[in-house]
Amino acid sequence: MEKESKKKVNLKSSTDAGVGGAFYFVGFIGALIYFIQQANTISEGLVGFVKAIFWPAFLVYELFKYLQV
Repeated sequence: MEKESKKKVNLKSSTDAGVGGAFYFVGFIGALIYFIQQANTISEGLVGFVKAIFWPAFLVYELFKYLQV
């Protein structure tokens, strides 16, 4: 019988994601508060919720548009 080789688990990649996740969460809460305060109707509030989820994509898009990339 051949011995099975043990796979090494790279723990560094999973622990480094915590900082980015925390930054995204704080940004999400801030964007959610901003967009909900601007909403006058429930439908605008729902759109604001979706915008709060995807705010990094809007940020990068506007940055690329500004830089004319």
